[in-house]
Amino acid sequence: MTEPGTVLITGPTRNLGRHTVLALAGRPESQRPDLLLVGRAGPDLTAVADEARALGANVREIGCDLASLEDVRKAAATARELLTTMRPLRALVANAGVMSADTRQASADGYELTFAVNYLAHAQLIGDLLGSFAAPARVVLIGSNTYHANFWRKLLHVAEADWADPVELARPGTGEPSMEASGVAYSNAKLAILYYAHELQRHTDVHVSVYEPGWMPGTALGRGAPAAFQAMSRALARIPGVSTPQRSGPLLAAMAVDEKWAHLRDGAFVVKDKPTEVQPVAHDRGRERRLWEATAELLGERRVGGRQ
Repeated sequence: MTEPGTVLITGPTRNLGRHTVLALAGRPESQRPDLLLVGRAGPDLTAVADEARALGANVREIGCDLASLEDVRKAAATARELLTTMRPLRALVANAGVMSADTRQASADGYELTFAVNYLAHAQLIGDLLGSFAAPARVVLIGSNTYHANFWRKLLHVAEADWADPVELARPGTGEPSMEASGVAYSNAKLAILYYAHELQRHTDVHVSVYEPGWMPGTALGRGAPAAFQAMSRALARIPGVSTPQRSGPLLAAMAVDEKWAHLRDGAFVVKDKPTEVQPVAHDRGRERRLWEATAELLGERRVGGRQ
């Protein structure tokens, strides 16, 4: 069995991220990885790191605002330095995410905030760290089925993706804020993650997969939404069978380290604990190639890590 090495996880302080961290830290010593926690500096990051240490894990925190690419680059440099004193990097879990209630809101680099945090920040971080992985290694991205609309999503008015050139998707909106526009931006970012996962696998030997934790209403993801929407989401979270961070966190932890999932690659999509075929729209070689090129442009680089 491969020794557990180090797992880097973004967005470790709340909900899915926090429960993933604690599930990894709570493993038996022989199966417990070292942990690199990349998140906004402050008491929440300190608290989850302390909780993980209390469970026996070797933990290092890296303060980082994922809405700033400069911050992400600094975090990657710090991670490379810390890895010289930790076990080999075996997994990166790109968990951090946001759903901006106002698509006019821009990141520090001028990009639409949802696209910047969910997608661009992780493309930067992964590209900067690809050379630091020790085989066998995994990248687990967080996806969402909202990229397409089935019967229930249409009934609930959940916005599906409306794809455009990635440079356009990265541009802040101009219209009045609406839940519809916010939902489309979120679904576009999640479709981008699927395209990126497929293309990234063509540029690296690290196994790339995408995890869908299930619908988790009431989490901090929608913290920018109107108060009435947040209250409704908290009520829906109490319905039996609805996904929760407490249930999905350990499943995501398993995706990162368990031998059961070691074979996954090529952007394999796992919903909760079941590998699932994505819709045809999520496989498009032309869009994937263009996303790779546009991402390099948006990040101000000639390429996004790995092989050309």
